[in-house]
Amino acid sequence: MTARPGREPQPPGANGEPAHAAAHAPAPADARPQPAPPPAPRRSAPRHSARLSSAPLPSAPTPAAPEPPPVRDPLTPAQAFDALYAFCAPALVRQAYLLCGRRELARESVERAFQVAWQRWPEVAVDRDPAGWVRATAYEYALSPWHRFRPRYRHPEPPPADASDRALLDVLLALPAPCRRALLLYDGVGLDLPETAAETEASTPATANRLLRARESVAARLPELADPTALHRRLAEVASVERLRAARAPVVRTGSERRARFWMRAAIAFTVAIIGATALTLHTAPTQYEPPVPPGEAVQGVPPRAAPGALSDAELRLRAKLRSATGHGPQRMLPEPR
Repeated sequence: MTARPGREPQPPGANGEPAHAAAHAPAPADARPQPAPPPAPRRSAPRHSARLSSAPLPSAPTPAAPEPPPVRDPLTPAQAFDALYAFCAPALVRQAYLLCGRRELARESVERAFQVAWQRWPEVAVDRDPAGWVRATAYEYALSPWHRFRPRYRHPEPPPADASDRALLDVLLALPAPCRRALLLYDGVGLDLPETAAETEASTPATANRLLRARESVAARLPELADPTALHRRLAEVASVERLRAARAPVVRTGSERRARFWMRAAIAFTVAIIGATALTLHTAPTQYEPPVPPGEAVQGVPPRAAPGALSDAELRLRAKLRSATGHGPQRMLPEPR
């Protein structure tokens, strides 16, 4: 069956008659024309938009977020310096004592190293190893050869009370300074070989040779310390027996600032003295050329002065006459007649 244009195909009747027969059948008398049903509203295709529905969507309950840790205020430079000093100073004093063998010099070395660190704190604070920076400075000061010319360090200090401690300290002080430093860093502090070489500013083979030489010297005089573990333990024991105390951190910071002010004022005074001397020279210097005075020359043709010699006969007679004549009276004023 083909539907006519402009009409929709009708469904078959209930009794099985075709649709066109039902359409031509007479309508009942009481039948009234029924109004056409309103057209069904067209459903628009869903648009793929990024807008979300305002209605809340059901979601699974989210776990409670952990509370953030409390925010701490950043440390001030003074607080950071005091923390570094409290952490490193006690051990550094003992290490410096093993290097130089003097208690007072060990304390002075550590204080001077931290004073330099406080003066250069912007550089030390961003260093990857601030403790290593301060340790290297303290070692350099403790091993300086100029301390032998200071009056306070001309005489040796009392040695440790224990005989074994004295023997180990004597062996350490008998080593050359580079070997002693390499031994202390490797077997005392516990650095590895590349770190020891970097801190001593030497190559790795040179540092290894220094370390082997130092160990051989220690083992030759103290065979019980041939084992590196025993040597490490004895170094810690010798350094811990001595009562070595470092000054307080505020005292070190104040001393550093006082030293910096002193050298700044000395530099200013020296600069002012140079400027004054230059100004005085410019003021008193001649403004025109003055030829130099030529050296004197000997005059030719002048007879030399004769030295006094023996008196002649005439001079002797004159002297005798003068001595025999009256030394006073009127006759001295009159000429003698001839």
